[in-house]
Amino acid sequence: MITPEGHSGIAFGETRDGNPRSDSNARLAMSESLAISNSWAFTNQIHGRIVLSVDEPGNAGDGDGLVTSKHALPIAMTTADCVPVVLKGRERVSVVHCGWRGIAQGIVEEATRVFESDGSIVDAVVIGPHIGPCCYEVGRDVIDTLGVSAARTTRGTRSVDLAAAIRTRLPTVEVTDVGICTHHDDRFHSFRESRTPLRQVTVAWIQKDS
Repeated sequence: MITPEGHSGIAFGETRDGNPRSDSNARLAMSESLAISNSWAFTNQIHGRIVLSVDEPGNAGDGDGLVTSKHALPIAMTTADCVPVVLKGRERVSVVHCGWRGIAQGIVEEATRVFESDGSIVDAVVIGPHIGPCCYEVGRDVIDTLGVSAARTTRGTRSVDLAAAIRTRLPTVEVTDVGICTHHDDRFHSFRESRTPLRQVTVAWIQKDS
């Protein structure tokens, strides 16, 4: 797993970590490695813009984002090319699953709104492993819908930079991108690469000393 330097309370899983969402043994192993509770909160991800506030573990229902102020409650999303995004504040944390459809529908703005609805402020954002513009070939319709400039894959075909699209929606926040493309890095599942049903997990939590 990857724990981004300078950002405590975040872990991006790899294929070798299994899928802690559906596998309790994988969740226990990852939790023990991170010294966190193995009782996590999840959602049924639907590629939309619903963001849910939670204060207890378990399935919170349909949605693509979770926000919590509950200390030591791990919240998680799964991805396999879509962008896992973590919003951090002094006493709040959020995990968001961002596909291009969700970004276009306003999932990033909605996550920020829900995060700050109690007066909290998003201090930093961390973008995890996802398919990069080097590999994410798309049509002009996707680029136009996202409102960003076209990029180019390593093959010279038209692509889009999902991280850049997310940054444009967070103009006043420090954004860190771990800079890993899931499509050509075999440490990660990639739906574009193999149509795999498997996913890696992103988990975040509020540190006890935060």
